[in-house]
Amino acid sequence: MQRASIASICPYCGVGCGLYINTADGKITGLDYMTGHPVSEGALCPKGNASLDIVYHHDRLLYPVQREGDCFERVTWTEALNTVSARLSHIRAHSGPDALGFLASAKATNEENYLFQKLARMLGTNNIDHCARL
Repeated sequence: MQRASIASICPYCGVGCGLYINTADGKITGLDYMTGHPVSEGALCPKGNASLDIVYHHDRLLYPVQREGDCFERVTWTEALNTVSARLSHIRAHSGPDALGFLASAKATNEENYLFQKLARMLGTNNIDHCARL
């Protein structure tokens, strides 16, 4: 059995708390606190402590799906991205860029949210919001 402890950051939100992800044979087995980390100082919030439980949860989507009538059909990433691109382009062409709106996530990193707002602005809209703005 091959074991490893990998330094990482908590995947729950964008705060950046430090932790070690423990693995065995390439599968996540748990986490340990990173003492002395400048953000978390060796602790995680309750949600951060449970954040790795979702990795192998039976309800987790592992691939893109598209609605076909009342059912969801598995599609490739290329098909899914092409569908999103076509729909955004259609809305922008027919209703203008102000018809588009983007809602970012506190569970994404600052870098991911930066790229997300950059995409919105490239499509010509400033309609960008974030759930952590309150």
